[in-house]
Amino acid sequence: MFDDDRPRPSGQNGELAAKLASENLDPLSQDELKERINLLELEIIRTRSHMDRADKHRLAAEALFGSPEKPPA
Repeated sequence: MFDDDRPRPSGQNGELAAKLASENLDPLSQDELKERINLLELEIIRTRSHMDRADKHRLAAEALFGSPEKPPA
């Protein structure tokens, strides 16, 4: 369903989110706004799914190799 091999966007983290947040929504119709919301919700699902997979991967690695030592404070 999702292509995880897409190239990463250039620039700093959050740059695309900031761009989205600054877009003028006035010219968009109700249908276009609904479609935008649907696309954003799909991206949230994809992001959460990736986070879950990364967390499971980390937990599996910790179970196999042990938790990393925390540096002294």
